[in-house]
Amino acid sequence: MNRRSFLRGCAALSAASALHCLGEEQTADVALKIAPTQLEIAPGKIIHTVAYNGQVPGPLIRWPEGRPITIDVENQTDTPEIVHWHGLWVPASADGAMEEGSPMIPPQGRQRYHFTPQPAGFRWYHTHTFAGHNLKKAMYTGQFGCFYVVPKVDSGNYDQEIFLTLHDWNGHMGGGGDASMDVNYDYATINDKMLGAGEPVRVRKGQRVLFHILNASATLTHWLACSGHLMQVMAMDGNPVPVSKTVQAVRLAPAERMDVFIEMTQPGTWILGETREDYRKAGMGIVIEYAGQQGKPQWTDPAETLWDYKRFARLEKAQDPDERIQLTFHSRFRGHGDFDAWTINGKSWPKTDSVALREGKRYRLVMENQSMDDHPVHLHRHSFEVTRLEGTALSGLTKDVLVVKAGSTAEVDFVASNPGLTLFHCHQQSHMDFGFMMLFRYV
Repeated sequence: MNRRSFLRGCAALSAASALHCLGEEQTADVALKIAPTQLEIAPGKIIHTVAYNGQVPGPLIRWPEGRPITIDVENQTDTPEIVHWHGLWVPASADGAMEEGSPMIPPQGRQRYHFTPQPAGFRWYHTHTFAGHNLKKAMYTGQFGCFYVVPKVDSGNYDQEIFLTLHDWNGHMGGGGDASMDVNYDYATINDKMLGAGEPVRVRKGQRVLFHILNASATLTHWLACSGHLMQVMAMDGNPVPVSKTVQAVRLAPAERMDVFIEMTQPGTWILGETREDYRKAGMGIVIEYAGQQGKPQWTDPAETLWDYKRFARLEKAQDPDERIQLTFHSRFRGHGDFDAWTINGKSWPKTDSVALREGKRYRLVMENQSMDDHPVHLHRHSFEVTRLEGTALSGLTKDVLVVKAGSTAEVDFVASNPGLTLFHCHQQSHMDFGFMMLFRYV
Protein backbone atom coordinates (compact mmCIF):
# COMPACT_ATOMS: atom_id res chain seq x y z
CA MET A 1 0.00 0.00 0.00
CA ASN A 2 1.45 3.39 -0.97
CA ARG A 3 1.07 6.63 0.95
CA ARG A 4 -1.77 7.91 -1.23
CA SER A 5 -3.77 4.68 -0.79
CA PHE A 6 -3.17 4.74 2.94
CA LEU A 7 -4.52 8.30 3.14
CA ARG A 8 -7.63 7.40 1.12
CA GLY A 9 -8.21 4.40 3.32
CA CYS A 10 -8.12 6.56 6.40
CA ALA A 11 -11.05 8.54 5.01
CA ALA A 12 -13.18 5.61 6.10
CA LEU A 13 -12.51 6.33 9.77
CA SER A 14 -15.95 6.21 11.34
CA ALA A 15 -17.70 9.23 12.81
CA ALA A 16 -18.20 7.25 16.00
CA SER A 17 -14.45 6.76 16.35
CA ALA A 18 -13.74 10.43 15.74
CA LEU A 19 -16.39 11.55 18.19
CA HIS A 20 -15.10 9.16 20.82
CA CYS A 21 -11.97 11.31 20.94
CA LEU A 22 -14.17 14.27 21.89
CA GLY A 23 -16.29 12.50 24.44
CA GLU A 24 -14.55 13.98 27.46
CA GLU A 25 -16.30 16.73 29.37
CA GLN A 26 -13.16 18.83 29.51
CA THR A 27 -13.16 21.95 27.34
CA ALA A 28 -10.16 22.08 25.04
CA ASP A 29 -7.38 24.54 25.76
CA VAL A 30 -6.97 25.23 22.04
CA ALA A 31 -9.41 24.75 19.15
CA LEU A 32 -8.26 24.61 15.53
CA LYS A 33 -10.52 24.52 12.47
CA ILE A 34 -9.11 23.39 9.14
CA ALA A 35 -11.05 25.12 6.37
CA PRO A 36 -10.71 26.82 2.98
CA THR A 37 -9.55 30.42 3.32
CA GLN A 38 -9.05 33.45 1.10
CA LEU A 39 -5.84 35.24 1.99
CA GLU A 40 -5.09 38.73 0.69
CA ILE A 41 -1.29 38.84 0.70
CA ALA A 42 -1.15 42.26 -0.98
CA PRO A 43 -3.78 44.62 -2.42
CA GLY A 44 -5.56 42.69 -5.15
CA LYS A 45 -3.50 39.52 -4.67
CA ILE A 46 -5.75 36.78 -3.27
CA ILE A 47 -4.54 33.29 -2.37
CA HIS A 48 -7.16 30.54 -2.14
CA THR A 49 -5.79 28.03 0.33
CA VAL A 50 -6.57 25.94 3.40
CA ALA A 51 -5.60 27.23 6.84
CA TYR A 52 -6.20 26.98 10.57
CA ASN A 53 -8.91 29.26 12.00
CA GLY A 54 -9.03 31.32 8.82
CA GLN A 55 -5.56 32.80 9.31
CA VAL A 56 -1.99 32.30 8.13
CA PRO A 57 -0.05 31.36 10.10
CA GLY A 58 -2.45 29.56 12.42
CA PRO A 59 -2.87 30.77 16.00
CA LEU A 60 0.33 30.99 18.04
CA ILE A 61 0.15 28.28 20.70
CA ARG A 62 2.16 29.53 23.67
CA TRP A 63 2.14 27.01 26.49
CA PRO A 64 4.05 26.59 29.79
CA GLU A 65 6.58 23.79 29.94
CA GLY A 66 5.32 20.79 31.89
CA ARG A 67 1.59 21.61 31.75
CA PRO A 68 -0.68 19.16 29.83
CA ILE A 69 -2.62 20.60 26.89
CA THR A 70 -5.81 19.52 25.13
CA ILE A 71 -6.27 20.57 21.49
CA ASP A 72 -9.43 19.96 19.46
CA VAL A 73 -9.08 19.95 15.67
CA GLU A 74 -12.09 20.11 13.36
CA ASN A 75 -11.65 19.26 9.68
CA GLN A 76 -14.05 21.36 7.62
CA THR A 77 -12.59 20.25 4.28
CA ASP A 78 -13.69 17.41 1.99
CA THR A 79 -10.45 15.40 2.35
CA PRO A 80 -8.80 13.61 5.29
CA GLU A 81 -6.39 15.75 7.30
CA ILE A 82 -3.92 15.43 10.14
CA VAL A 83 -1.84 17.79 12.32
CA HIS A 84 1.79 17.05 13.16
CA TRP A 85 3.29 18.56 16.33
CA HIS A 86 6.76 19.13 14.95
CA GLY A 87 9.68 18.94 17.39
CA LEU A 88 7.58 17.78 20.35
CA TRP A 89 8.22 14.54 22.22
CA VAL A 90 4.72 13.07 22.03
CA PRO A 91 3.34 9.51 21.71
CA ALA A 92 3.16 8.12 18.18
CA SER A 93 -0.64 8.00 18.37
CA ALA A 94 -0.73 11.78 18.89
CA ASP A 95 2.24 12.80 16.74
CA GLY A 96 0.19 13.44 13.62
CA ALA A 97 1.84 11.10 11.11
CA MET A 98 -0.32 8.39 9.59
CA GLU A 99 2.79 6.28 8.91
CA GLU A 100 3.24 6.00 12.70
CA GLY A 101 -0.40 5.06 13.24
CA SER A 102 -1.79 8.47 14.18
CA PRO A 103 -5.46 8.57 13.12
CA MET A 104 -6.50 10.81 10.24
CA ILE A 105 -9.24 13.37 10.78
CA PRO A 106 -12.00 12.49 8.28
CA PRO A 107 -13.81 15.14 6.23
CA GLN A 108 -16.16 17.09 8.52
CA GLY A 109 -14.72 15.10 11.44
CA ARG A 110 -12.94 16.03 14.66
CA GLN A 111 -10.01 14.82 16.67
CA ARG A 112 -8.76 15.59 20.17
CA TYR A 113 -5.05 15.65 20.97
CA HIS A 114 -3.89 15.50 24.57
CA PHE A 115 -0.22 15.58 25.59
CA THR A 116 2.31 17.42 27.72
CA PRO A 117 4.37 19.68 25.43
CA GLN A 118 8.10 19.11 25.73
CA PRO A 119 10.88 20.05 25.31
CA ALA A 120 10.78 23.79 25.94
CA GLY A 121 11.48 26.11 23.02
CA PHE A 122 10.27 27.02 19.55
CA ARG A 123 8.28 24.16 17.99
CA TRP A 124 5.52 24.30 15.36
CA TYR A 125 2.53 22.45 13.96
CA HIS A 126 1.53 21.66 10.37
CA THR A 127 -0.34 19.33 8.07
CA HIS A 128 1.39 16.04 7.26
CA THR A 129 -0.51 14.79 4.22
CA PHE A 130 0.39 13.70 0.70
CA ALA A 131 0.42 16.25 -2.14
CA GLY A 132 2.12 14.48 -5.04
CA HIS A 133 1.48 16.55 -8.16
CA ASN A 134 -1.29 18.60 -6.51
CA LEU A 135 0.49 21.78 -5.46
CA LYS A 136 -2.61 23.09 -3.66
CA LYS A 137 -2.40 20.51 -0.89
CA ALA A 138 -0.25 19.57 2.12
CA MET A 139 2.57 22.03 2.90
CA TYR A 140 1.82 24.02 -0.26
CA THR A 141 -1.20 25.35 1.67
CA GLY A 142 -1.39 27.66 4.69
CA GLN A 143 -1.69 24.85 7.24
CA PHE A 144 1.07 25.76 9.69
CA GLY A 145 1.51 27.66 12.93
CA CYS A 146 4.04 28.36 15.69
CA PHE A 147 4.04 26.43 18.97
CA TYR A 148 6.19 27.94 21.71
CA VAL A 149 6.79 25.90 24.85
CA VAL A 150 7.69 28.52 27.45
CA PRO A 151 10.65 27.35 29.55
CA LYS A 152 10.26 27.25 33.32
CA VAL A 153 13.20 29.65 33.55
CA ASP A 154 13.20 32.39 30.91
CA SER A 155 15.72 35.22 31.18
CA GLY A 156 13.42 37.57 29.28
CA ASN A 157 16.47 39.60 28.28
CA TYR A 158 14.72 41.40 25.41
CA ASP A 159 12.33 44.28 24.79
CA GLN A 160 10.16 42.70 22.09
CA GLU A 161 9.48 39.16 20.92
CA ILE A 162 8.38 38.68 17.29
CA PHE A 163 7.34 35.48 15.47
CA LEU A 164 7.96 35.38 11.70
CA THR A 165 6.87 32.58 9.34
CA LEU A 166 8.17 32.28 5.78
CA HIS A 167 6.07 30.72 3.03
CA ASP A 168 5.91 30.45 -0.76
CA TRP A 169 2.67 30.43 -2.77
CA ASN A 170 1.04 29.33 -6.04
CA GLY A 171 3.39 26.51 -6.80
CA HIS A 172 3.69 25.13 -10.33
CA MET A 173 6.02 22.59 -11.83
CA GLY A 174 9.01 23.53 -13.91
CA GLY A 175 12.02 21.68 -15.26
CA GLY A 176 15.02 21.38 -12.98
CA GLY A 177 18.62 21.79 -14.01
CA ASP A 178 19.20 18.02 -13.98
CA ALA A 179 16.08 17.26 -16.10
CA SER A 180 14.04 16.46 -12.98
CA MET A 181 11.13 18.61 -11.81
CA ASP A 182 11.25 21.60 -9.50
CA VAL A 183 8.42 23.52 -7.85
CA ASN A 184 8.31 27.19 -8.81
CA TYR A 185 6.36 29.91 -7.00
CA ASP A 186 4.74 33.23 -7.85
CA TYR A 187 4.65 34.91 -4.44
CA ALA A 188 6.28 34.79 -1.03
CA THR A 189 5.17 36.10 2.35
CA ILE A 190 6.41 36.67 5.86
CA ASN A 191 3.45 35.83 8.08
CA ASP A 192 0.46 36.69 5.84
CA LYS A 193 1.77 39.58 3.73
CA MET A 194 4.19 40.32 0.94
CA LEU A 195 6.97 42.83 1.55
CA GLY A 196 5.47 46.30 1.98
CA ALA A 197 1.85 45.12 2.15
CA GLY A 198 1.54 44.57 5.89
CA GLU A 199 2.25 46.46 9.07
CA PRO A 200 5.95 47.02 9.81
CA VAL A 201 7.76 45.76 12.87
CA ARG A 202 7.95 48.92 14.95
CA VAL A 203 11.02 49.36 17.13
CA ARG A 204 12.91 52.01 19.09
CA LYS A 205 16.60 52.75 19.13
CA GLY A 206 18.37 50.73 21.81
CA GLN A 207 15.83 47.94 21.91
CA ARG A 208 16.89 44.29 21.88
CA VAL A 209 14.38 42.32 19.79
CA LEU A 210 14.07 38.54 19.83
CA PHE A 211 12.89 37.11 16.50
CA HIS A 212 11.57 33.54 16.28
CA ILE A 213 11.81 32.66 12.56
CA LEU A 214 10.22 29.60 10.93
CA ASN A 215 10.64 28.48 7.33
CA ALA A 216 7.24 26.96 6.54
CA SER A 217 7.94 26.65 2.81
CA ALA A 218 7.08 23.32 1.24
CA THR A 219 10.33 23.09 -0.70
CA LEU A 220 12.50 26.24 -0.64
CA THR A 221 15.46 27.19 1.52
CA HIS A 222 15.63 30.89 2.40
CA TRP A 223 18.41 33.27 3.39
CA LEU A 224 17.42 36.21 5.60
CA ALA A 225 19.25 39.39 6.58
CA CYS A 226 18.23 42.60 8.33
CA SER A 227 19.67 45.59 6.46
CA GLY A 228 22.00 47.68 8.55
CA HIS A 229 22.00 45.19 11.42
CA LEU A 230 23.62 41.96 12.57
CA MET A 231 21.84 38.87 13.91
CA GLN A 232 22.97 36.97 16.99
CA VAL A 233 21.95 33.30 16.68
CA MET A 234 20.69 32.02 20.05
CA ALA A 235 18.82 28.81 19.19
CA MET A 236 18.17 26.43 16.32
CA ASP A 237 14.99 24.37 16.08
CA GLY A 238 14.07 25.70 19.53
CA ASN A 239 17.25 24.46 21.22
CA PRO A 240 19.92 26.87 22.55
CA VAL A 241 23.14 26.65 20.55
CA PRO A 242 26.29 25.81 22.54
CA VAL A 243 28.20 28.59 20.72
CA SER A 244 26.27 31.78 19.96
CA LYS A 245 27.53 33.68 16.91
CA THR A 246 26.72 37.02 15.32
CA VAL A 247 26.15 36.78 11.57
CA GLN A 248 25.03 38.97 8.67
CA ALA A 249 22.49 36.46 7.38
CA VAL A 250 20.88 33.19 8.41
CA ARG A 251 19.88 30.21 6.30
CA LEU A 252 16.69 28.26 6.99
CA ALA A 253 15.75 25.12 5.08
CA PRO A 254 12.12 23.92 5.10
CA ALA A 255 11.00 23.24 8.72
CA GLU A 256 14.05 24.83 10.33
CA ARG A 257 13.60 27.48 13.02
CA MET A 258 15.99 30.13 14.25
CA ASP A 259 15.91 32.35 17.34
CA VAL A 260 17.98 35.51 16.79
CA PHE A 261 18.57 38.74 18.68
CA ILE A 262 18.85 42.00 16.76
CA GLU A 263 20.12 45.10 18.54
CA MET A 264 18.28 48.12 17.18
CA THR A 265 21.15 50.57 16.80
CA GLN A 266 20.56 52.11 13.36
CA PRO A 267 17.51 54.44 13.24
CA GLY A 268 15.74 54.40 9.92
CA THR A 269 13.37 52.27 7.88
CA TRP A 270 14.89 48.97 6.83
CA ILE A 271 14.02 45.66 5.20
CA LEU A 272 14.39 42.32 6.94
CA GLY A 273 14.20 39.96 4.00
CA GLU A 274 15.63 37.46 1.56
CA THR A 275 19.19 38.20 0.54
CA ARG A 276 18.36 37.19 -3.05
CA GLU A 277 16.63 39.96 -4.97
CA ASP A 278 14.22 37.74 -6.93
CA TYR A 279 12.80 36.29 -3.72
CA ARG A 280 12.48 39.75 -2.13
CA LYS A 281 10.64 41.00 -5.22
CA ALA A 282 8.32 38.00 -4.90
CA GLY A 283 7.45 39.29 -1.41
CA MET A 284 9.86 37.62 1.01
CA GLY A 285 10.49 40.47 3.43
CA ILE A 286 9.08 42.71 6.15
CA VAL A 287 9.74 46.35 7.05
CA ILE A 288 11.55 47.32 10.26
CA GLU A 289 10.51 50.84 11.21
CA TYR A 290 12.15 52.87 13.97
CA ALA A 291 9.97 55.29 15.95
CA GLY A 292 9.82 58.71 14.32
CA GLN A 293 11.33 57.45 11.05
CA GLN A 294 9.67 57.52 7.65
CA GLY A 295 10.62 57.05 4.05
CA LYS A 296 11.25 54.21 1.65
CA PRO A 297 12.53 51.05 3.35
CA GLN A 298 16.22 50.56 2.65
CA TRP A 299 17.99 47.41 1.57
CA THR A 300 21.73 46.83 1.54
CA ASP A 301 23.19 43.52 0.48
CA PRO A 302 25.08 41.72 3.24
CA ALA A 303 28.58 40.47 2.59
CA GLU A 304 28.61 37.01 1.08
CA THR A 305 27.77 34.55 3.83
CA LEU A 306 28.44 30.83 3.85
CA TRP A 307 26.27 28.92 6.27
CA ASP A 308 28.09 26.42 8.46
CA TYR A 309 26.44 24.57 11.35
CA LYS A 310 29.89 23.85 12.75
CA ARG A 311 30.30 27.46 13.90
CA PHE A 312 27.52 26.96 16.46
CA ALA A 313 28.69 23.59 17.83
CA ARG A 314 31.52 22.54 20.10
CA LEU A 315 34.50 21.30 18.09
CA GLU A 316 34.98 18.21 20.20
CA LYS A 317 33.96 14.62 19.89
CA ALA A 318 30.60 13.52 21.27
CA GLN A 319 30.24 10.37 23.33
CA ASP A 320 30.36 7.12 21.39
CA PRO A 321 27.03 5.61 20.33
CA ASP A 322 25.83 2.13 21.17
CA GLU A 323 25.11 1.43 17.52
CA ARG A 324 25.59 3.04 14.09
CA ILE A 325 22.92 3.03 11.39
CA GLN A 326 24.01 3.65 7.80
CA LEU A 327 21.55 5.61 5.61
CA THR A 328 22.42 6.36 1.99
CA PHE A 329 20.30 8.81 -0.02
CA HIS A 330 19.90 8.67 -3.79
CA SER A 331 17.37 9.40 -6.51
CA ARG A 332 15.98 7.68 -9.56
CA PHE A 333 14.97 9.66 -12.64
CA ARG A 334 11.27 9.00 -13.36
CA GLY A 335 11.14 10.65 -16.76
CA HIS A 336 10.82 14.17 -18.13
CA GLY A 337 7.89 16.08 -16.65
CA ASP A 338 7.88 14.25 -13.33
CA PHE A 339 9.55 14.40 -9.92
CA ASP A 340 12.46 12.11 -9.14
CA ALA A 341 11.89 9.03 -6.98
CA TRP A 342 13.95 9.19 -3.79
CA THR A 343 15.60 6.26 -2.05
CA ILE A 344 17.07 5.42 1.34
CA ASN A 345 19.50 2.50 1.11
CA GLY A 346 18.22 1.84 -2.41
CA LYS A 347 14.52 1.65 -1.49
CA SER A 348 11.59 4.09 -1.72
CA TRP A 349 8.70 4.40 0.73
CA PRO A 350 6.63 2.35 1.43
CA LYS A 351 9.11 -0.40 0.52
CA THR A 352 11.90 1.01 2.69
CA ASP A 353 13.26 -1.14 5.50
CA SER A 354 12.31 -0.29 9.08
CA VAL A 355 15.13 -0.21 11.64
CA ALA A 356 14.76 -1.76 15.09
CA LEU A 357 15.57 0.34 18.18
CA ARG A 358 15.94 -0.62 21.82
CA GLU A 359 14.78 1.87 24.40
CA GLY A 360 17.60 3.67 26.18
CA LYS A 361 20.25 3.00 23.52
CA ARG A 362 22.18 5.80 21.81
CA TYR A 363 22.12 5.53 18.00
CA ARG A 364 24.23 7.30 15.41
CA LEU A 365 22.71 7.91 11.98
CA VAL A 366 25.50 8.01 9.40
CA MET A 367 23.81 9.78 6.48
CA GLU A 368 25.56 9.71 3.11
CA ASN A 369 23.89 11.92 0.50
CA GLN A 370 24.85 10.59 -2.92
CA SER A 371 22.25 12.73 -4.70
CA MET A 372 22.66 16.16 -6.31
CA ASP A 373 20.13 17.78 -3.95
CA ASP A 374 20.43 19.03 -0.38
CA HIS A 375 18.05 17.29 2.03
CA PRO A 376 16.59 18.82 5.22
CA VAL A 377 16.03 15.56 7.09
CA HIS A 378 13.65 15.37 10.07
CA LEU A 379 13.31 12.78 12.82
CA HIS A 380 9.88 12.67 14.49
CA ARG A 381 9.30 12.58 18.27
CA HIS A 382 13.02 12.90 19.10
CA SER A 383 15.78 15.51 19.04
CA PHE A 384 19.28 14.66 17.84
CA GLU A 385 22.81 15.88 18.47
CA VAL A 386 24.94 16.76 15.43
CA THR A 387 28.13 14.71 15.88
CA ARG A 388 30.02 14.95 12.58
CA LEU A 389 29.78 17.12 9.47
CA GLU A 390 32.05 16.70 6.45
CA GLY A 391 34.63 14.89 8.55
CA THR A 392 34.65 17.29 11.52
CA ALA A 393 33.69 15.87 14.92
CA LEU A 394 31.12 18.01 16.78
CA SER A 395 29.00 17.99 19.92
CA GLY A 396 26.35 20.01 21.71
CA LEU A 397 24.30 21.21 18.73
CA THR A 398 20.76 19.83 19.16
CA LYS A 399 18.25 19.93 16.31
CA ASP A 400 15.30 18.08 14.77
CA VAL A 401 15.98 19.13 11.14
CA LEU A 402 19.41 19.04 9.52
CA VAL A 403 20.43 19.87 5.97
CA VAL A 404 22.58 17.07 4.57
CA LYS A 405 24.30 18.74 1.66
CA ALA A 406 24.56 17.12 -1.76
CA GLY A 407 27.58 14.85 -1.99
CA SER A 408 28.31 15.03 1.74
CA THR A 409 28.08 12.86 4.84
CA ALA A 410 26.52 13.95 8.14
CA GLU A 411 26.20 12.10 11.43
CA VAL A 412 23.70 12.69 14.22
CA ASP A 413 23.02 10.88 17.51
CA PHE A 414 19.73 10.34 19.30
CA VAL A 415 18.67 8.37 22.35
CA ALA A 416 15.77 5.98 21.84
CA SER A 417 13.69 7.49 24.63
CA ASN A 418 10.18 7.68 23.14
CA PRO A 419 8.80 4.21 22.26
CA GLY A 420 6.61 3.74 19.22
CA LEU A 421 6.92 3.97 15.47
CA THR A 422 9.12 6.92 14.55
CA LEU A 423 9.16 8.53 11.09
CA PHE A 424 12.31 9.79 9.39
CA HIS A 425 12.03 11.79 6.16
CA CYS A 426 13.18 14.69 4.05
CA HIS A 427 11.09 17.77 4.86
CA GLN A 428 10.99 18.88 1.26
CA GLN A 429 7.40 17.98 0.34
CA SER A 430 8.13 16.57 -3.13
CA HIS A 431 11.01 14.44 -1.80
CA MET A 432 8.84 13.03 1.00
CA ASP A 433 5.92 12.37 -1.34
CA PHE A 434 8.09 10.48 -3.80
CA GLY A 435 9.84 8.03 -1.54
CA PHE A 436 12.15 9.80 0.94
CA MET A 437 10.73 8.26 4.15
CA MET A 438 11.38 5.35 6.46
CA LEU A 439 10.37 4.15 9.93
CA PHE A 440 12.21 3.25 13.09
CA ARG A 441 10.45 0.78 15.37
CA TYR A 442 11.08 0.00 19.02
CA VAL A 443 11.48 -3.70 19.93
